Amino acid sequence: MIALHVLVGLLTLIWTPYDPTAMAGGRLEMPSMLHPAGTDRLGRDLLTLIMIGSRIALIVGTGAVLIGGAIGITLGMLSAFASRTLDDALAATLDIMIAFPTLLLAMLIVAATDGASLGTAVIAIGIANSAIVARLTRILVKRVLGMDFITASRISGTSWPGVIVTHILPNIWPTLLVNLALQFGLAVIAEASLSYLGLGAPPPNASWGRLLQEAQGTVYTAPLGAIAPGIALVSLVIAINLMADGLRDLADPTRRTRT
Repeated sequence: MIALHVLVGLLTLIWTPYDPTAMAGGRLEMPSMLHPAGTDRLGRDLLTLIMIGSRIALIVGTGAVLIGGAIGITLGMLSAFASRTLDDALAATLDIMIAFPTLLLAMLIVAATDGASLGTAVIAIGIANSAIVARLTRILVKRVLGMDFITASRISGTSWPGVIVTHILPNIWPTLLVNLALQFGLAVIAEASLSYLGLGAPPPNASWGRLLQEAQGTVYTAPLGAIAPGIALVSLVIAINLMADGLRDLADPTRRTRT
């Protein structure tokens, strides 16, 4: 399912059935050979809009994970190596950020910027998710720092940067990778929610959340306008969660079952 969304997203870079801004048919047309998913309330081809929505979801998910991962891992490392006073201060700050729902925190960040845009949504979601990554990184690094092989490595003369690269990152990366995969799915849902509220990617970007918002007024007369982007959103999030489960099994050999 992930591969299908990636292929569709890449395909929209060079081809779509119709121009996403063109009135390709009549308003709220039923599925046909010309429009396999029908048209929306403005007469735009719904399949084209959903395909572009895949690209936007992948851009947002990837960008938010990269931003949240970079900020979160850096803050988590600093907290783990900081003095007790600074560590407690950073931990309290992370707890406060985590207490805010991701969507609410992203809304506050978007509202504090110049306006809604795809880039703003990516940055806002990435910052909102970074606190969870930072807290997990802090816990994992502190656990590894208490191991005997860290002490042996330091006694042998290895510098702290060398310890981080050689011992700490390889031991925390599998768990972080699982969490980042889950953050990807959360970012996709957060972007759809922001777009539904009018705070995500502005038109002509065809975000799935915006398509759902536009279709809510015609859900009884043309339900496919809401069902189709909803299925696309759910399928991508489920696929990401399944991938995260698989990564968790690979990272933890005790979870593997013998056949």
